[in-house]
Amino acid sequence: MAKIGLVDTTFARVDMASYARKEIEANWPKAQIVQRTVPGVKDLPVACKKLLDEGCDIVMAFGMPGKEPIDKQCAHEASMGIIQAQLQTSKHIIEVFVHEEEGRNDADLKKVCINRAVKHAMNAAEMVFKPENLRNRAVTGARQGREDRGGIE
Repeated sequence: MAKIGLVDTTFARVDMASYARKEIEANWPKAQIVQRTVPGVKDLPVACKKLLDEGCDIVMAFGMPGKEPIDKQCAHEASMGIIQAQLQTSKHIIEVFVHEEEGRNDADLKKVCINRAVKHAMNAAEMVFKPENLRNRAVTGARQGREDRGGIE
C-alpha cells in the first residue's frame, strides 16, 4: 500500500487538500493518506520532508499565497525549500500553489483551486501507482487550474 501525504495551510482560503483527498480515495482505494496542516507556505517544506521521512511515497503541498510582493517572496522561498526537501529525500513533492490573483473573483479563484488540486491529486497517485499514465500524456499541454492547452505538433 502506498502512502500519499497531504500538507495544507491555515492561510489558504480554499480547502484544496479535501478535494485532493476525495479524488485519491475515489480512484485509488489502495492509497493510504496522511494529512498535516501548518500555518503558512514557508512551513510546508519541513512538514513535507517529515512525511517523506516517515514513509510517505509522495507528498502534495497545498499553498495559497496572497497578492502582496511579500507573499510572492514567501511562496518563492517555500518553493525553494520544497525543492531542497525533494533532493534530500529523492522523493517527489507536488507543489499545489494557487496565487490569489489567479482568480478573476472569489468564485473563479475557488474553481482554479479545485481544478488544480484534483488534477495534481491524479498526477501524484499516478506517479506512485501507474507512472506510465503520465508518459501517455506527455506534451499534451495539460494544465492544472485551467483548461488544458493542447500540444503543438
